[in-house]
Amino acid sequence: MAIQTVIEPVRRSFALLEALSRRRTSTVSILTRELDLPRPTVVRLLHTLIALGYAARVSREQGYRLTDRVLGLSGSIRFVDHLVDAAIPHMSRFTAEHGWPLYLATLSYGAITIRHSTAPESPMSFEEAALNSRRPVLISALGRAWLAFCPEEERQSILRDIGNLTRRQESALDDVLARARRDGYAFTQSPRPSRLQGIAVPIRHGSGARARVLGSLSMRFTRSAMTDAEAGLRFGRLLQQLARAIANDSATKGAG
Repeated sequence: MAIQTVIEPVRRSFALLEALSRRRTSTVSILTRELDLPRPTVVRLLHTLIALGYAARVSREQGYRLTDRVLGLSGSIRFVDHLVDAAIPHMSRFTAEHGWPLYLATLSYGAITIRHSTAPESPMSFEEAALNSRRPVLISALGRAWLAFCPEEERQSILRDIGNLTRRQESALDDVLARARRDGYAFTQSPRPSRLQGIAVPIRHGSGARARVLGSLSMRFTRSAMTDAEAGLRFGRLLQQLARAIANDSATKGAG
């Protein structure tokens, strides 16, 4: 994704939010010194945050504080927590029974981000868990599973953000995604030879064309142990069942 120009007033506003979050209350003098901004600028930004409901004036002596409205900005983070919490016991049981490590990921800023892994629990893992590491959407099994099963509007938005695909690449990707939708799972296409391979399924909420993808779940295995076709036959349905159980438990946790 191309790097966008930073809009200075927006940057200052978020810097002020971060500064306010560091302590219970902050005076204008403290904020001015901490942000290295002119006092009138800090006051204007504070008045804007107050008008929007994100800050409040406590008193002349104590200064300003954040309001609970800022908690709404973390809604998507809490959703990821619900998903991970729901997935952990299911993923651990799978790895304990079958041995292979599992990876749970979500889409973040145009890349797949690993949120949880049972690699440390797996006797057949040959790599680190790599939590919070980012994987390419187009070649990773996790990314392809997301693209194949998310709504068309979301898929086109993701591809626009990635950009720079030739018509030939778009056509090849369409074939890959169509096969994933037919089979119910996707595989990694490594740009170079690798002894490890991944098979991934989507974790979805809802049904039909408008079903929302909550995350992707992959199993990593060695190519010497089985082929892609064998992995699909042996584990495709099991991973789909696991993904449905995670989605159901995640919905329950989110509602709670």
